[in-house]
Amino acid sequence: MKLMVYSHDAFGLGNIRRMLAICNYLLKTLPNVSILVVSGSPALHSLRLPEGLDYIKLPCLGRDTEGRLTAKYLKSLPEDVVRLRSHLILTAAAHFQPDKLLVDKKPEGLRNELRETLGFLSRHCPETRRILLLRDILDTPEATIRQWTKNSYYRIAQEQYNELWVVGTKEIFDLPEEYRFPLPLRRKVRFCGYLNREPGRVARPVLRQQLGIQPSEPLVVVTPGGGGDGYAVIRAYLNAISAHLRPPKTIIISGPEMPEKQHQALHQAIRDHPTVQLLEFTDDLMSYLSAADVVVAMGGYNTTCELLTLRKPAILIPRTRPVQEQWIRAQRLSQRGLLQAIHPQQLTPQRLLSALQVALQSPPPPVFRLDGLPRVAELAETLLRPVPVPSVMNLEVSPVRLETA
Repeated sequence: MKLMVYSHDAFGLGNIRRMLAICNYLLKTLPNVSILVVSGSPALHSLRLPEGLDYIKLPCLGRDTEGRLTAKYLKSLPEDVVRLRSHLILTAAAHFQPDKLLVDKKPEGLRNELRETLGFLSRHCPETRRILLLRDILDTPEATIRQWTKNSYYRIAQEQYNELWVVGTKEIFDLPEEYRFPLPLRRKVRFCGYLNREPGRVARPVLRQQLGIQPSEPLVVVTPGGGGDGYAVIRAYLNAISAHLRPPKTIIISGPEMPEKQHQALHQAIRDHPTVQLLEFTDDLMSYLSAADVVVAMGGYNTTCELLTLRKPAILIPRTRPVQEQWIRAQRLSQRGLLQAIHPQQLTPQRLLSALQVALQSPPPPVFRLDGLPRVAELAETLLRPVPVPSVMNLEVSPVRLETA
């Protein structure tokens, strides 16, 4: 099976990490799978990639806190970068000729950069099964319905995709109901469940020993994900433990996307905190989370799944702009006693310190079912069944046509 994966990548590491977790599991569980990932994530080269997977790196796009798209590195207009990315994606799809296309979140990609590719596959490769993967929560119902209506996403998802896979559960967030999917589109929705995560590469006692943490000492890990907007969370944590009589040993993983000035400021700040170590990045976050007794994090999908997998006492300080997906998720999981959540507008050193003291004394949270990866593999295997295609549609595409597409 040839699988092409498009990863939505304008901000942070969340999307690419989620898609790579799925790819890694499919490669381990399904026979003869070959995966081509197409993404602009600047962290791709730093992440551990499994055998059987290769990628095409697109020019980076960024997103500011208001959600506006920008060219991340090239001194070009965003629309010029989108046009370049669109042609690269089309070329990749036409030559790779995937059996399946797995698209992350946006039905036509960032700024509609998938539109030409979807049209090409519809005309010339109708046997290619197209799947839209949606995380558990996109944004508030009001904002999502407005966006999907404005951009015709309901129609596009219905016309262009064979199935919609939701990596979440109805119990936490009934996505098609909350977002008012029309009945024909609801029939295409498959709830997969939350994505369970595989253990880290280093056992908990081994990593703690390497970090100089005694078995009886509490360890806190602070991670704001990619780090692009995580500086305030880390500074709040440092201010909180300043008031702690016996500050716990702490590992801060600031993230590769944190601006350099902020990263340097943290290096300065931790000089006043002898119990704190600062790392910029790890490609084995699960090992660090496993080694921790408490985790302080933002509320991204991936980190949340990792914490639920490990049953780790956690304090989430979610991002609320430009979308409120993290806050909605944190609230609903908090209501089930699975973690603590603090709204960023209510974040103070005193509130965080109080939550930390509670977490350090808390037992592991209740078991939460995570069976998303096996379910995704099951759905993918089902889609391996041959699809009858009229012979007239088998069309070979020449490089010349690609250049003018």
